[in-house]
Amino acid sequence: MMSVESDLKKDGIEIVEKLDTLTINSIARNISTRLCETFPDFGLRQDELFIKLSRLDMFTAKMPDGMAEANYFYKNSSIYFNVHIPPEEREEFAIHECIHYLQEIKDKRNYLIRMGLCDYTEFKIYGLGLNEAAVQLMASKVIGIPKDFVKYFGIQFTTSSPSYYPLECCLVEQLAYLLGEDLLFKSTLNSDDTFKNAFIEATSPKTFLAIENAIDDILYREEDIIKLNNKIAQIDDRNKKVDNMLQKIDELKNEIMLTFMRTQNLILASYFDHVFEKISTLQEIEEYRKKLYHFKDYLGVAEGYTFFNNYYVEKMAELEHRYAVLENGGEEISPVSLNKQMSKLRLFFRKLKQLLTGKQQDKEEVR
Repeated sequence: MMSVESDLKKDGIEIVEKLDTLTINSIARNISTRLCETFPDFGLRQDELFIKLSRLDMFTAKMPDGMAEANYFYKNSSIYFNVHIPPEEREEFAIHECIHYLQEIKDKRNYLIRMGLCDYTEFKIYGLGLNEAAVQLMASKVIGIPKDFVKYFGIQFTTSSPSYYPLECCLVEQLAYLLGEDLLFKSTLNSDDTFKNAFIEATSPKTFLAIENAIDDILYREEDIIKLNNKIAQIDDRNKKVDNMLQKIDELKNEIMLTFMRTQNLILASYFDHVFEKISTLQEIEEYRKKLYHFKDYLGVAEGYTFFNNYYVEKMAELEHRYAVLENGGEEISPVSLNKQMSKLRLFFRKLKQLLTGKQQDKEEVR
């Protein structure tokens, strides 16, 4: 127990009181019902979920600024709510933490070895940011949070998690769009490698590891910013030490922005480059074009960002050539023959663009 208390104290969590059994059962019952209703195809049983969640201990506690309003602590299977949260709002904050509880895999010594998409090894934790974002997206879906347009560290995007892990969620939403939301959420809840292996098959092991590490880096740098802000808040007068911390915060924000953009570009190019090589039918060309075009709905955009537009134009040119080759029975054709087909090809992509943009008429001239 001393270990738990010391760990809580280290995180700045000070217990106020334990919630009564009736309150815990009410939260457990409602969350188990909502999880089953939100994910009807996941094989969840409401009665089994309720029994498991009702075993959780729940407490109100004083927490430092910047910390999540609720925290699950695996060592004693307990959830701690910020004392400032109104009782009627605890359930929504508990959803994320209850999913963590359902995810956890421990060894015989009660040490955590895996939680969803996150692996706990002796020397390093892998996939913490990836898992936190996936769980938050699941919680947002259960709660029914509408999409919102936000801006963080100079990056603008639309997200269903505007307040918690928004940048991480934006990147993970891109992964979910490419491979399927259900695949991501099932793997997250079941703590298996199904989603990981599917993404590796669609790209490469090196790409997955780079993305996983980058999302972790973003999470850790955000935590560093919170710690620095808390230190600044404890200093009464502006001094050189505060100026240095403010400068460090600006540096961290810039690092986060650059890491986000590099990771987004890696997700985009690695997936669509790989899929492009496998295109062998005209139908696959159309499906590829649609999927690439709608990736824009998941983008984070900063000032001067042009990677997606440049990549899209490049791939459209490659698709025109691939279309011509397929029309020619799979054989390469001469530039002269290719030029003769351009009007036909451009008409094809013009009509396809109409379909994707929802326009009934294309008013642009085909050049």
